[in-house]
Amino acid sequence: MDSLDQALASAGSRTHRFVHRHPRTLAGTVVALLMGAGVTAFAIAPMAPDASDLPRRVVTESVTPEDVGSQLEVLASHEVSLYRSDLTRNADTADSLLRRVNVTDVAAATFLRTDKTARLLLEGRAGKMVQVRSDESGQLEELVARFPAADPTQWSTHFSRLSVKRVDGRFEAKVELAPLAAQVRLGSGTIHSSLFAATDESRIPDPVAVQVAEIFSTDIDFRRELRKNDTFSVVYEALTADGEVITWNQAAGRVLAAEFVNNGRSYSAVWFKDPSGKGGYFGFDGQSKRRAFLASPLEFSRVTSGFSMRFHPILQNWRAHLGVDYGAPTGTSVRSVGDGVVEFAGWQNGYGNVVKLRHSNDRETVYAHLSRIDVRVGQRVEQGMHIANVGMTGWATGPHLHFEFKVKGQQQDPLVVAKTSEAIVLTASAQQELSKVTGTWREQLKSAGSLANYTGDAE
Repeated sequence: MDSLDQALASAGSRTHRFVHRHPRTLAGTVVALLMGAGVTAFAIAPMAPDASDLPRRVVTESVTPEDVGSQLEVLASHEVSLYRSDLTRNADTADSLLRRVNVTDVAAATFLRTDKTARLLLEGRAGKMVQVRSDESGQLEELVARFPAADPTQWSTHFSRLSVKRVDGRFEAKVELAPLAAQVRLGSGTIHSSLFAATDESRIPDPVAVQVAEIFSTDIDFRRELRKNDTFSVVYEALTADGEVITWNQAAGRVLAAEFVNNGRSYSAVWFKDPSGKGGYFGFDGQSKRRAFLASPLEFSRVTSGFSMRFHPILQNWRAHLGVDYGAPTGTSVRSVGDGVVEFAGWQNGYGNVVKLRHSNDRETVYAHLSRIDVRVGQRVEQGMHIANVGMTGWATGPHLHFEFKVKGQQQDPLVVAKTSEAIVLTASAQQELSKVTGTWREQLKSAGSLANYTGDAE
């Protein structure tokens, strides 16, 4: 044992001296050994069993399907309903409409022709939105038609829903007034010929285009100042009836925000309600777009004769036309362009049915050739309030509205008066609230503007 201990001690002493004398040599040797071990491990890994060599087992199980006859009986016990949608057309009859939606039902066609309520489906203007539900044999189970409300003043808030339903083998029909709902949509476009051509190309509804023109009417004269390559972006509400976007043109949701670049200059507007609940359009700078007077007494119109010299269609001579004529269908709603009091409401020679409103600062507006008057003398009216309907009474060759604006008894160009009339001013607290929402609308309008760069789609 003593000799063994002496040998181990001598070996340890020599190892210690070797480590101190040759540290680098020792480190290199250790690394080489470790690498060898790594290489050895790497070489051993492929020695694992190949998955293809592992034992496999096939399991077979017999599956017996149910009898086909019983399956058919179950399917036959289920009632199948088919849904189809379409729009009514000018030349439609009960038979042609049902045939187009693949309904074969003589009793249903007869009911649509003879029932007083059901006949509303094919009466009046075409374009009613129709959805039918039928069974597998083509028999009508239910028909629902959606179309504008009977009262034009409700076109932007409500719609008529006509329902025809088979109950215990007999048809029943009813019509009801239902509220429209709104969906927010974005759109943008570039002017090449006209505003309406640009909005059509961008699939923006005409009433939205009319609102855009009206919003910026005190900034831009859309008849004279529009330029090629002007651009616009708009955020607006699309109205829906039972979840379906309405197709009739005389109804539209409100424009929520818009931006128009005219001849290199940018104009903006956002819809905002002040603390009193009164809404209006304001620019990003907080300045009101709402003036004391609107530029037009009609929401949806086209100017057929401006404030200028013209050849009179009845008197057959040239004379100054001291007003503006707006072409529109009989029955179109006429609104007051400003707050005022009804000074006259009745018949007046060549004007036919006419309404005259007295406003502040010796100003007066005249609305002529009306088919119906809905205000009385002495009544106070607010800007935008319905007062009458377009007609062709008096000296008129077709349905239109003749509109005049007088200042101290002298006729003035209504558009010029509207642009120069006093603006509505917000309180300081309302200005602060407005500044909070303009940032959101800026981003929305940027998103709307990007649509033109990618798809040109207004949705």
